[in-house]
Amino acid sequence: MVHHVDETIVQILSSHKVFINYQNTIRMKVSTTPRGSLIVFEGCDRSGKTTQCAKLVESLQAQGEEVKLMKFPDRTTTIGTLINNYLQMSQELDDRVVHLLFSANRWEAIESMKKTLKAGTTLIVDRYAFSGIAYSAAKGLDLEWCRSPDIGLIKPDKVIYLSVNEQIMSERANYGNERYEKIDFQKRVHNIFLQLQEPYWQNVSADGSIDVIHKEINTIVSETIRDSKVKPLLKLWTDGEIL
Repeated sequence: MVHHVDETIVQILSSHKVFINYQNTIRMKVSTTPRGSLIVFEGCDRSGKTTQCAKLVESLQAQGEEVKLMKFPDRTTTIGTLINNYLQMSQELDDRVVHLLFSANRWEAIESMKKTLKAGTTLIVDRYAFSGIAYSAAKGLDLEWCRSPDIGLIKPDKVIYLSVNEQIMSERANYGNERYEKIDFQKRVHNIFLQLQEPYWQNVSADGSIDVIHKEINTIVSETIRDSKVKPLLKLWTDGEIL
């Protein structure tokens, strides 16, 4: 009788051990599922971000990568509509209000971004928190105050900063149509961008031909996607992972 009880206990423990091992295996598979990369393009107005984002998405798709294009501000939301009216100079708003609207526009997208990245799709993002800070600080707002609303957003795997000669910038199509497209202001914006740069930034000259610039960017991004597949998503400007 005692022997039978002992065998039963052994069977139960063995089954439990198998179950625990199965759970651990599942956790390992989940934790090592390749994720997408967050690639952000920054730069002054008319530096070629939109063109290069579109070419990069097309190139990555041709290579078999799952990829999606995003742009901030997202002018399709209620907040984005207010931002668009301001940028088109049809509405006046206090500089602090504008800054917080831009930040809120990014925060309202964070759940969608997180889901997309964790599903293995790379996000190519035309402007992010760094633009919000650079443009507001260039207007005279405190740099750290400008940074604070975006603390905790998803940290990019790579920021590609497109630098462009101011003369070339001013000669590009439709320059001057929006509120911030003034040479002196853009110089201030550029200087703030330089202060924000960190090791995960990559500077790319946008003065050359579209195809030459794209080739350089494609190499940078392909390496970033490869290297970040099994890395955790981190929070921007603070410790911790995006769960």
